[in-house]
Amino acid sequence: MASLSTPTSFLPYHEPGIVKILIQTSLLLALNIVNTIFDRLIFCGLLGQVFIGVAWGTPGAKWLSVETEHVIVQLGYLGLILLVYEGGLETNFRSLKANIFLSVAVAATGIGFPMALSFTLQSLSNATPLQAFAAGAALCSTSLGTTFTVLSTSGLSSTRLGTVLSSAAMMDDVVGLVMVQVISNLGESAGGFKATTVVRPLAVSVGLAIAVPLLCRFGALPLTRLLNGMRISKAGGVVDRVCRGMHTAFVLHTLILLGLVTGATYAGTSNLFAAYLAGASISWWDSEVPHVETVVESPSSSVSQPDNSVTADPPIKSPARDQATRSPVGAENTTSPKGHDPTTLTGTEVFHTYYKTALQRILKPFFFASIGFAIPITDMFKGPVIWRGIVYTILMLFAKLVTGVWLVRLDISWPRVHAAKVLWSILRIPASCMGLSILKGSSKGGSKGKSKSVPATTTTTAQEGIDLSQQPALQETSTGLPPTSETNSPAKFSVPAPTPKINKPLSLYPAAMLGTAMTARGEIGFLIASLAETTGLFSPSGEPSSESSEIYLVVTWAIVLCTVIGPLGIGTLVKRVRRLQEERRAGKSDRSDPLGIWGVS
Repeated sequence: MASLSTPTSFLPYHEPGIVKILIQTSLLLALNIVNTIFDRLIFCGLLGQVFIGVAWGTPGAKWLSVETEHVIVQLGYLGLILLVYEGGLETNFRSLKANIFLSVAVAATGIGFPMALSFTLQSLSNATPLQAFAAGAALCSTSLGTTFTVLSTSGLSSTRLGTVLSSAAMMDDVVGLVMVQVISNLGESAGGFKATTVVRPLAVSVGLAIAVPLLCRFGALPLTRLLNGMRISKAGGVVDRVCRGMHTAFVLHTLILLGLVTGATYAGTSNLFAAYLAGASISWWDSEVPHVETVVESPSSSVSQPDNSVTADPPIKSPARDQATRSPVGAENTTSPKGHDPTTLTGTEVFHTYYKTALQRILKPFFFASIGFAIPITDMFKGPVIWRGIVYTILMLFAKLVTGVWLVRLDISWPRVHAAKVLWSILRIPASCMGLSILKGSSKGGSKGKSKSVPATTTTTAQEGIDLSQQPALQETSTGLPPTSETNSPAKFSVPAPTPKINKPLSLYPAAMLGTAMTARGEIGFLIASLAETTGLFSPSGEPSSESSEIYLVVTWAIVLCTVIGPLGIGTLVKRVRRLQEERRAGKSDRSDPLGIWGVS
């Protein structure tokens, strides 16, 4: 009987069995259904997708083959690249310029505290300093996929809080990917260390961050102005028709993304960082460079009206662009509908047309399911491993929650007012002992004189502090002179207006939301921990072992719990803030916006 040989020049087509079809269909359906339910409840559908990955994959029921899991991991990583690219498209450059130093401070805090607190593993699990360093490297990064998913789900992408969070998370990720190279080198050289292992990824990342803005400023900007001149001189010509095509923008944006990702990978730095720079450069081109689309496409505004229902929500920066660069046209054509016109060809609109559906329904669920594949759930439930993992998790939660301190704003005028009162009371004691009745009487008289006017001013200022934006309008509508003359005398005493603001409690929601969103570790943490385990760095003997080491399981506990608690916490906070904002809009509450200046774009 002749033996069957497998062809090598092509892949034979075989119809998949019904069992595989049902398993893969159930996986896709479960990922999307759970995502929808969790998004409606707590704004973190990714949490349910991670659990689905655990249940269907190798850690759970093993319904998926290893080959299928590898394919899902690869497709999921494509989804991660698109998630980071979308985060770059949502970058608000005005807010980024205003908060760059704050983002650096948040990122430095989120890196330094986990690295420092990870050395407690020396007494917690008898780890060596090198193993503690590797654990800190795994826990210092922030999951970009989780961060951008939470921002897009909660609607905070274009806010000042979202800009600080996404920038700090990106910086943490760059440092985390530098740590990947460091851990890989340490594992391969058995304790050896070369400076090039750290210098090369870091230098390439810094060089890429400098080269891309320079290329945009001195390459893309002059070329766009040249094309604008050609299009204005020959309206309706070949160049104009090509530039107006949606497919042209799609091809150019895709080439920019692929070019930066490929170049960064071969240069030795993070391809996720390159994806973010690609999206940010396209966002810069959309918002900071003048365009002529609205001048040429004004006759077709009626044709594009049916698409407004599809593209009304995603484009956020188009109205700002219309006001900044096309104000003459906007004055005639009501810029807000024009900002939603698909003919403007912004990066966000191109992304939502070509990529969004595949990312939302297939690639992003596969990415979070692949995180569930990497959780060794069966080895983690051992007595010593459980309590050590929980203790280490608490430390790592604190290490990221402390980043929210940078958003806590304290009123500096409070200590000065308090010090003045204390100083006045101290001076009155020696004066009364010396029998200076003049000072005492004058102080009493002054206090009596002020007691009649101060309560009036404090009550008026307290009322003005609630509806401060409406008070000028009310004063302007009253055209009579007697009301203005009456308000002139208390105006002298209304100088200490900050006094009612001192008594108002400061909102800690922005700080809590920033710290909670930074706690999720995700893909980079699993990558560094798995690399340290497979190279034998976590092993007591220093060599790879068939069984999971205790330090690796403790680190995995921290990564898993932080990845679960982070989205759960930020989802709960977002739900609470939205409820407070709805009550404020409905007039049920007179409190200020819980996000304050951090909720504006």
